[in-house]
Amino acid sequence: MTLRHAIEIFKDHQKSSARHKTQESYGYLFKNLDVLLGDVTLDSISAEDLYQFLMLLTEGKARSTARLRYAQLKALFNFTIERSHLPMLNPCNDPLLSKTFRAPRMKQREIIGREVIDEVIYRCRKRRDRLILELQGRCGLRIGEVLALRASDIRGRTLTIRRPKSGRDEETAFMPETMAARLRAYLETQNLLPDERVFPISYSTARSFIKKLGDAVNIKIRPHDLRRHSATYASRNGIPLEVISKVLLRHQDLKTTQMYLGRISEAEALRWMDVLHSK
Repeated sequence: MTLRHAIEIFKDHQKSSARHKTQESYGYLFKNLDVLLGDVTLDSISAEDLYQFLMLLTEGKARSTARLRYAQLKALFNFTIERSHLPMLNPCNDPLLSKTFRAPRMKQREIIGREVIDEVIYRCRKRRDRLILELQGRCGLRIGEVLALRASDIRGRTLTIRRPKSGRDEETAFMPETMAARLRAYLETQNLLPDERVFPISYSTARSFIKKLGDAVNIKIRPHDLRRHSATYASRNGIPLEVISKVLLRHQDLKTTQMYLGRISEAEALRWMDVLHSK
């Protein structure tokens, strides 16, 4: 199998599994890869070939861009080898490549406690803004998902998330009963058409009012911190990781969910030991 053939198979797969922006990003890699190595068979491509290709492709680019191209190239080989059952190892796993293009160690972000999140929400006097905060902090929605909600997306205690980050056509998010009741009451006052947005504001506007609410209680807070809090709060209350991942955050990989969860302090660890063994 030539690399060009592998690229076409992977592109066909992406049409049903990846977002349009993701396909566009891969397109730049594929175009250059086809020109330089398209006619070469996969099993004859060495790690050195790919190293030289990536160095040429990312010359003068930011390190984050170089890491992205490496990750995309690695994904292409992983997919092709697995899908076609090829008897070969992924050349992208070579130490030279993995070391050169490895991602920096992620810093553990501070998780904001429940009391602080509650205070931020309770200080919010505007009904619309408070609902936005709760949909993120209680239901785990991304800020983009909240702002994209249409009136027809809300049914009972469920929310339809259209064109989600996963690349699916849609996903379903869930609300506690009290949250759903407040949202229904708000909708009744807005007289929206089914296709109208529930929260017709921009990301910058949402980010600004969330920052101001955080400043009022002397913390730095961004929209995504609310989603991160929802996951950690669920975890600290004994909700299984699989439920947090698949239901609350709607992640495709448990590893992604684990990155969201804050570190457990010594006091927290001791408290859970007492809970586990009934003190």
